[in-house]
Amino acid sequence: MTTISASAVKAFRERTGLPLMDCKQALQEAGGNEELAFEVLRKKGKQLSDKRSDRETAFGRFGMYIGTDKKVGAMVELLCESAPVTANDSFIQLAQDLAKQLATGPGAATAEELLAQDSPSIPGTSLGQQKEDLFNRIREVFNVGRLVRVEGVCGGYQHNAGTTAGVLLQIEGGTDEAAKDVSMHVAAMKPEVLNVEDLDQTQVNKEREILSAAAKAEGKPDNIVEKMVEGRIRQYCAERALVEQPFVKDDKISVGQYAQNNGMKLKAFWHWIIGEKVS
Repeated sequence: MTTISASAVKAFRERTGLPLMDCKQALQEAGGNEELAFEVLRKKGKQLSDKRSDRETAFGRFGMYIGTDKKVGAMVELLCESAPVTANDSFIQLAQDLAKQLATGPGAATAEELLAQDSPSIPGTSLGQQKEDLFNRIREVFNVGRLVRVEGVCGGYQHNAGTTAGVLLQIEGGTDEAAKDVSMHVAAMKPEVLNVEDLDQTQVNKEREILSAAAKAEGKPDNIVEKMVEGRIRQYCAERALVEQPFVKDDKISVGQYAQNNGMKLKAFWHWIIGEKVS
């Protein structure tokens, strides 16, 4: 067996971030060749990752590519097994690299397609290899969840305290600050749609029937019932449509008015929460 010096093991450990014994064994198997040893570690890590693939990944964060100086936006969900890992610098870097590549590369419809592409921060390495190398260092399973790429200017916001939420907001005009303010509102107030017209009319009609039956049960005349129901339906719709909601930073104006005051048109939004079940 090849004798490996302590200094060689130490240098290899600094490169990989893995335990000393793992590094020593890999170097011995590779006859002291660092590149071959690196591949040995990757193969072993892949085997271990496959064995652990069924572990639950209920934590994570969102990689985001946003800014009024960009013509495209993206958001990618990166999941892990434990909360502390979400603050790891390499984990954050991987999430950001996934979003940047999705936005600036050829695009991807699935996680597999995206992981096969090059990493923006590590030349000569794919995003999949970057993910595997991170597993080798941290020994947690990582999964790429939802991803969205938007042709157009986007702002956004990520909330990482308690419930982890990510908001991607497609806009025209405005500023990064104004887009972030609206995105923070979305994270806090959880609107269902952008405009009232976007609401499911079947659900609206069902709510109208419920309100009408309740008002009639109170013995109200038909003309009063109609006015009461329409008023309550307007409130029902306004509570669910982003542009109609009272703005959290100034409830004297609506979100739509705040956007207009800042020269910004709201076009679409995506609001995701880590751990939510998506059908």
